[in-house]
Amino acid sequence: MQDTLTFQRRIALSRPHSRERALLALAGAFTAVGFLQLGLVNPLELAAYLYVIAPTLWAAAFTAAHVALNRYLPDRDPLILPSAGLLAGWGLLEVARLSRSDFPRQMIWLAIGIAAMLAVAAAPRELRWLRRYRYTWLVGGLALLAATFIFGVNPSGYGQTLWLGIGGVFFQPSEVVKLLIVVFLASYLAEKRDLLLVMRIPPGLMNPTYLAPMLAMWGVATAMLLIQQDLGAAILLFLAFLVMLYLASGKWHYLLVGSALLIAAVLIGYGLIDRVTQRVNTWLNPWETSKLESYQVVQSLIGIGAGGLIGQGLGLGDPVVPAAHTDMPLAVIGEEFGLVGAVALVTCYALLTLRGLRAAARSRTVFGGLLAAGLATLLGMQAWIIMAGNINLIPLTGITLPLVSYGGSSMLVSCLMVGLLLHVSADSD
Repeated sequence: MQDTLTFQRRIALSRPHSRERALLALAGAFTAVGFLQLGLVNPLELAAYLYVIAPTLWAAAFTAAHVALNRYLPDRDPLILPSAGLLAGWGLLEVARLSRSDFPRQMIWLAIGIAAMLAVAAAPRELRWLRRYRYTWLVGGLALLAATFIFGVNPSGYGQTLWLGIGGVFFQPSEVVKLLIVVFLASYLAEKRDLLLVMRIPPGLMNPTYLAPMLAMWGVATAMLLIQQDLGAAILLFLAFLVMLYLASGKWHYLLVGSALLIAAVLIGYGLIDRVTQRVNTWLNPWETSKLESYQVVQSLIGIGAGGLIGQGLGLGDPVVPAAHTDMPLAVIGEEFGLVGAVALVTCYALLTLRGLRAAARSRTVFGGLLAAGLATLLGMQAWIIMAGNINLIPLTGITLPLVSYGGSSMLVSCLMVGLLLHVSADSD
């Protein structure tokens, strides 16, 4: 009888594994064909051997991930890894297209990110090591943030000092900080949620157990805005917190109060920080300074418009958007893949976010549910904020497009978040 049940379980598990394998094959085919086209269109843009190594590295990394996950997380969601794989492959194509000097580093960071993702996958199933040391993660995150305030640098030698450098290697602490703070909040809110079941709060009053972290997070976000002028990271972190707070409390008024605090912080930044003022004014009227402050946004809009419905073809466009491989990837994708490609990119992020929220809803533990919800919100919100800025729907911010934009810190943290989402999805009802 036991052998029969074991056999039936293997049959049941093989179906999602086959689905994941088939979707990864499609993502791999897209990546391989893309590099083949780049090699044919622009044979002198990049060393010829890299056009072969890049898709081979992608295939090796995600094949290893699929095999390892079959062992460590057999019950995982079969759509999360292929979605991440397609985005990562697309990102390699864009970095190779736009910045050949950064392309080899992006391949290395992808390999490191996949290794980190698998390390998370092999961790103990209950994730107690995350929940137990929540104050360690919080202190570590705040220490990194403080170090950036004091010792922050910019690799280009000018502009915002959002990086820390060690031995010529630079990383952006805000990427790590947002992950550590979400882990802390998931643990904290999960514990307090259990306590609140026996507490009685008069109607109309806000529970101090939830109000205190809201004010603390508002303070952190405001400090990031005023000291570092990092509008995107500040908004992203606070929005993710509000979603987690709502899921833990079930109260809409926390969202309303939090939104009011966020608007107040943005208004303060608009009144005190020239950079924020310039970004907002550029958003309101980009064409007035199209050759100066709003040049990047205007060129993005022109490029997307030139792409039309199906685009000009990979490698056949003429992207002139500054820092396109970090801040404006949607502009190049819209020009070379058209509206169809842009919608496909948005769909990939929507799918990844929704499957993360599905894992949160089905999690067996409150901590796992809040953690997955926070991470899925981070990924989805970050993608939406930068893509909306690229089309001037909101003011442009300097955050990266997860798994697509160039950046080692961003790639590593994005892979860690995907690994945690896979972990939670495997531990569901």
